[in-house]
Amino acid sequence: MRQIQLPAGGWRPRPKQMPLWSYLENGGKKAVAVWHRRYGKDELALRYASVAMVERPGTYWHMLPEANQARKAIWESINPHTGKRRIDEAFPRELRKATRENEMFLKFGESTWQVVGSDNFNSLVGSPPIGIVYSEWPLANPSAAAYLRPILAENNGWELFIYTPRGRNHGLTTYERAKKDPHAFSERLTVDDTGAIPKERLAEELAWYKSEYGVEDGESFYRQEYYCDFNAPLIGAILGRYIERAERQDRVSDDIRIDPAGAPIEISSDIGFRDTAAWWFWQPKIGGYTLVDHDADRGLDADDWIERIKAKGYEIGHIWLPKDAKAKTFQSKRSAMERFLEKFGSHKVRVVPAESVQNRINAARRIIEKCEFAQTPCLEGLEGLRAWCYEWDEDLRVYGKDPLHNWASHHGDSFSYGAQVMELAEAKTPPKEDFPVGYTLNDLWHEHERYSTRVQRI
Repeated sequence: MRQIQLPAGGWRPRPKQMPLWSYLENGGKKAVAVWHRRYGKDELALRYASVAMVERPGTYWHMLPEANQARKAIWESINPHTGKRRIDEAFPRELRKATRENEMFLKFGESTWQVVGSDNFNSLVGSPPIGIVYSEWPLANPSAAAYLRPILAENNGWELFIYTPRGRNHGLTTYERAKKDPHAFSERLTVDDTGAIPKERLAEELAWYKSEYGVEDGESFYRQEYYCDFNAPLIGAILGRYIERAERQDRVSDDIRIDPAGAPIEISSDIGFRDTAAWWFWQPKIGGYTLVDHDADRGLDADDWIERIKAKGYEIGHIWLPKDAKAKTFQSKRSAMERFLEKFGSHKVRVVPAESVQNRINAARRIIEKCEFAQTPCLEGLEGLRAWCYEWDEDLRVYGKDPLHNWASHHGDSFSYGAQVMELAEAKTPPKEDFPVGYTLNDLWHEHERYSTRVQRI
């Protein structure tokens, strides 16, 4: 058998990539590389994984935001310069003991390596990882790293974050924390820093982005991709600019808390079982709403959520469920709605009136201007609202009318259901103007009876 030197094929890091490579080879445990587009982020990560797997047998993951995205971006990715699959170049078949295409899994030497998504990381079986690459981290579910960090610490493992920015979200937070950590590696490399792309080619890229996305969005996308600009807004974001405005206006703060003398807590949900369920908890106040808490998890049924809500100890006004909550599950033959009604009563449990997705989004955009957020309890939810974005239509080269279904969509949907309810409540608040001309007390009483009946139906 011929000897194979790793990294295979004579590959070596580029000069500007060497500091990161050296940090990892010398035992570094946390690295954040914010590098511009086409500077070989995933390539370096794959090559380093191949070396690490031989040096220390164990489980290694390469994580992208979505599992279905990971297949195209990594598992089936072709190197345009060689015409070969990137995984075949990084993990030579001669050293593999198994390759499972369906699972995007391979056994390399005595180690295993798998391509996964931040949407399914907690459903994977097998030994816990000792090395994880988080690719396109700003678009991933931030709870993935929070969940896996203690596992890596226990296993003396390492984590590598590689990405270009996507606005001022958890990608920026991860980078700034690494900069302050004396044991971590952090680096931001723009196209000017590396000189990897000729200026004439950059001009062509800028023109292309503007033609594809429009002048304003194209400029933002270009700044993100080539200049690693955290201040460029996330393209296609639904509520991103509204969250930024709330932060500037100090409506996101740990000084914001529940008013103990205020109204009971209202709760809205995008409930799911196999998918992530997200819950927003808010307290109505004069002139607006205080978002006091947020909760989200995957794989829990209605009974699990009932116990988690009760454990919070809030005085509950209403629990607002989506219309899907009326559907019966195969496992229990009972709907989530039925189980919530059984535990909380019909006076507490309501179904959000059916509306189009766009109407819900419009309601969310109007209501969020009247909202303040308790920062720490709502941290995951706020990240979800920042990342909630429209789906990109590859055929038409435009953003569609519907949100992209990913980890962030659950937080956005749950908030938009709540926004609907808030608007309905505002619309049904008795007017404060003078007694209307032409109405008798009897007329008003009958109108009140009609209105009360409608509210109960909702």
